[in-house]
Amino acid sequence: MKKLINDPSDVVDEAVAGFGAAHADLVVVSHDPTFVRRSAAPVPGKVALVSGGGSGHEPLHAGFVGLGMLSAAVPGPVFTSPTPDPIVAATQAVDAGAGVLYIVKNYTGDVLNFETAADLAEAEGITVRTVLVDDDVAVKDSLYTAGRRGVAGTVVVEKTAGAAAERGDSLDAVAEVARRTNAATRSMGVALSAGTVPHAGEPSFTLADDEVEIGIGIHGEPGRERIPLEPVDAIVDRLLDAVTDDLGLASGERVLLFVNGMGGTPLVELYIAYRRAAEALEARGVEVYRSLVGSYVTSLEMQGMSITLTRLDDELTELWDAPVETVALRRGR
Repeated sequence: MKKLINDPSDVVDEAVAGFGAAHADLVVVSHDPTFVRRSAAPVPGKVALVSGGGSGHEPLHAGFVGLGMLSAAVPGPVFTSPTPDPIVAATQAVDAGAGVLYIVKNYTGDVLNFETAADLAEAEGITVRTVLVDDDVAVKDSLYTAGRRGVAGTVVVEKTAGAAAERGDSLDAVAEVARRTNAATRSMGVALSAGTVPHAGEPSFTLADDEVEIGIGIHGEPGRERIPLEPVDAIVDRLLDAVTDDLGLASGERVLLFVNGMGGTPLVELYIAYRRAAEALEARGVEVYRSLVGSYVTSLEMQGMSITLTRLDDELTELWDAPVETVALRRGR
């Protein structure tokens, strides 16, 4: 293992400390317990959004704390869910009396710990709603989940729900936007190589130099199949076919096309993939109405990418376009 770290057991604490120091204009970091909150939180009269999960997927989730997205993020150990206590502490820190929405990727540990945290917060008089993100069409009932996994589509859910909270929607209305965005969103990824968890010291899986895995999860969970390496256009077609079929896209519809890097793939390759995906959608009569390209939901230094499509209506488009000011996503400010 070759990484720019000190002690593997200090990776998350030191990374969060550096994140807070680098972005003190946007966020405040709590170290005991560990969570990151928006510097302006709590915002009077506004619903608060809290998300989180294992570290190693940066900039998810802490990178999306700020105006127009999350109120707080709770990072767990690498690829391990945060426990309920820091989730409750983050909830208390950002609640402004209008309620708190938990946005949870569908992984068993995250689901159970956020459920427990919701019960504890409710016992203290904080109203909580929870929305699960399960956009990954690759597999169902995987090693880590009951049902589909939550992957890159989480960014889209956090963005639209955050915009709804920012415009002053009620807790139930913000939760409905999050559920509707999730229902309109599908993703699927491919891995060329694995990431290495620092405390494990070795790649989480192996692929031959001439192999790729289609449908991989963001923790290295198995996908649908291993195949010989193909030109990227052919790989994009495989991913796009699965996503569009599951979403039931028809000619004349509008989408957000999001090509996400897994951490070890350069932008030049992601843009090659985007080019093909946009061409293929145009050939189907689907309008790419909004776009996002970059590494936003990563898996350490895994090489690979995922393709996410969100079916857009007028309201989701407006919420996607709304101003946002976070470390990883800024526009309109």
